[in-house]
Amino acid sequence: MRFPGNVDDTEVTLDTTEDSAADSEMGRVKNNHGMKMSDKLKVLDFMKQNKSSKCVPEILSDLDFSENLKQNRLAEAQQQLVAAEERLFGNSNEAKRAEEDEDNLQTEYELFILHLRMIIRESLNEDNQETLKSALTSILQEEAQNRRWEKLAADECPPWRPTKCREIHDSLLQTVVEERMKNRDQKENAADNLSTSLKTEVCRMGKQVQKDLLRVVRRFRECYPPDFDICRKYGLLYHQAFSTRLGELARADIDFEDCHYILSWVAKFYPCDVLKHKELEEHINHSSLGPLLPKEDLNKLQEQYFSYKETEVKKWLSNASEKEMKRWADGMEPELLDGYYFSDLAVTVIPLIHSAVTDIKTIMGSESKSGYIICHLDSFLIRYMKCLEDHTKTKQENIPKTLSASLVNMHLFRDYVQKAENLFPEETKTACLSTIANIKTICQGYFLSRIHTDLKPLYRKLWTQAWLAEHHDVIQGLVKELENHIDNLKQLKPVCREELVGELHVKVMVEYVRRMMKRKLKLKEKSKQEQTADFMCKDSQIICSVFAKAGSKEEWLHEILPKLSEILRLQDTESLQLEIVTLVKDFPDLSEQHILAFLNLKTNLSSSDLRKIKGCLKDNRSILDAESSSSFFSKVIVKKKIL
Repeated sequence: MRFPGNVDDTEVTLDTTEDSAADSEMGRVKNNHGMKMSDKLKVLDFMKQNKSSKCVPEILSDLDFSENLKQNRLAEAQQQLVAAEERLFGNSNEAKRAEEDEDNLQTEYELFILHLRMIIRESLNEDNQETLKSALTSILQEEAQNRRWEKLAADECPPWRPTKCREIHDSLLQTVVEERMKNRDQKENAADNLSTSLKTEVCRMGKQVQKDLLRVVRRFRECYPPDFDICRKYGLLYHQAFSTRLGELARADIDFEDCHYILSWVAKFYPCDVLKHKELEEHINHSSLGPLLPKEDLNKLQEQYFSYKETEVKKWLSNASEKEMKRWADGMEPELLDGYYFSDLAVTVIPLIHSAVTDIKTIMGSESKSGYIICHLDSFLIRYMKCLEDHTKTKQENIPKTLSASLVNMHLFRDYVQKAENLFPEETKTACLSTIANIKTICQGYFLSRIHTDLKPLYRKLWTQAWLAEHHDVIQGLVKELENHIDNLKQLKPVCREELVGELHVKVMVEYVRRMMKRKLKLKEKSKQEQTADFMCKDSQIICSVFAKAGSKEEWLHEILPKLSEILRLQDTESLQLEIVTLVKDFPDLSEQHILAFLNLKTNLSSSDLRKIKGCLKDNRSILDAESSSSFFSKVIVKKKIL
């Protein structure tokens, strides 16, 4: 009988105490056992040469072979077999007796192998580490004995050599793993409440992998010699068993829920929760195990998953949009939350989008696929913008409240897009932010245009003779009207209100400067120019104080009128040139037409002075244009060109 196994480098010391007796008998041994006398001599010489081997200490036992087997002391039983093997093949007198002894010894080897198989098969079920260690030692000893016989011709070796115990061990481990995965723990609590039988099966298999590998690491790793690399071996066997069954499930006709669950195990649960368990990660190199699903099966599931998910996201967004539009059409007012108008559109859409994108990125590991989902958000926002724009053209009374709620939604969307940087492709992120900004402009424009219309009669008084004569009354009238309009914005969420007030602050300052550059006033005397410069500074202080109190963050606007007032105040041409160049450095969008329109107030400037100022500005413009700062004067339209 032949037994399968591997070869290792561990040797054992053979019991050769009867070598001298064998030597004395050699002359009388006849060639009736299938071996020539010269071959018998070779065997004896071979055994003598190995007598001094000290690689593995000799294991002594007071029990006979049967008792050692009964007590699972396989290392001792194996050495007894080796000793009998050496005696039999090194010193046989009669053919009949030798054949009988050979048959008996082969039977004992078969019993030994049978016990070895039983111990290996039950190694994961029992906690008897000493029994396992003895069995593993016997395997090493058998491998050493196999190597000794390899030095002789095949017809000179015992018929059971090589016994191949290592191969038996490895083959049994595979069988054990496959059986344990097939008969996985049916009482796994984590799988008890899962909604489908596939989920239950996959969960139980995954938990069985982790439980058994932890058992190997905690209890049996130290039993094995290092060259067995037992943690890697078990890891690979469980990986292959799990992979095989998952592949079978993946190739079946499964629904989205089961598809998603398998992909979750492939992408998250198995690599992160099972293999990267703190006790397993040190002993099992998960990167060497290969993919849990073949690429073809994985691609099929991923396409099924993505197609369903994309359709689902489009449906979610369409439903959310239609629900919001219906509210507008029906004239429903948004909900009041903490004193401001609020719509649940953003708080509904953002979690749906975020969940879908992160899930796709995790499950599929694909930036491009998650980017497709984000693109649907931009399409949704574009549709929302068009519908909102059409809604502002209707005559429904709830429009201001609807726009107030829309500003809150856009604030939430913008905050999400800006903070979820790792989820958004740069191009899509830019597109979404641009659409959000456009929607915000539509909402703010609705409020600002109405405020601007109410303020127009007051704007017309600025930079007129009436403004010079009744400066205090004119500016106070403007401020009072501003405060009334700002007070009407209280039902905006504070952060949205601050942004709208900031935009109104810009609009008012732009209109103030535009009225200034309409050239309605002519200031020839130095005293008038200085008085007007003082009025400008006072106006700036009063207007900016109102907006600062209302929450405007546009503090840079405080500098514009005082800097312009200095130009109006100065009389020296060179000083004017320096001040204008400094102003252009701070505001690169300040054009020559703006400067000429403003200087037109100073009627005492000669054409020569103006040419010098223009020349100085032209000489310095290339340097100044390289610097970037706040944009303000580009919003101030000078209608009549000044030559």
